[in-house]
Amino acid sequence: MNLGESLGAARRAAGMTQEAAAEAVGVSRQTISKWETGETLPDIAQCQKLAALYGTDLDHLVAFDAEVQRVLDAIRHTAESVEGKIDWTHAWAGKYPILASYPQQMGSGDISRYAGILAALLKEIEDAYGWSRQDAMLVLKDILYRVWKAGS
Repeated sequence: MNLGESLGAARRAAGMTQEAAAEAVGVSRQTISKWETGETLPDIAQCQKLAALYGTDLDHLVAFDAEVQRVLDAIRHTAESVEGKIDWTHAWAGKYPILASYPQQMGSGDISRYAGILAALLKEIEDAYGWSRQDAMLVLKDILYRVWKAGS
């Protein structure tokens, strides 16, 4: 996605028309259109104004990806009552089949052993920082993700 496409996608994600964006930034609607089609480009000061207007930072605006934004919006706007109805393991197993097959491959003994180790880590994080069980789980999950990424 080029800068113009990013600008247009960010504006639409913010729920703004070209007219509203133009008025807020102090340019014409045609200028916004030219920026979004790549005919011309805004200068850095205009990009900073657009980023603030669209509720993002300059780095995200320049690298804006509408598909990623849709996923982030879906996460943010999913009610807890709906989240509770989703079998996340089953949902992710459609993309990552290992989630459906590992219980048969590992067996209940190994799963229980690893679950005990992780439960102790979870409890340690809860106690050390006074966080809720859910917050401690999210932090532990993020730490595991960082370890995995660092090994890639």
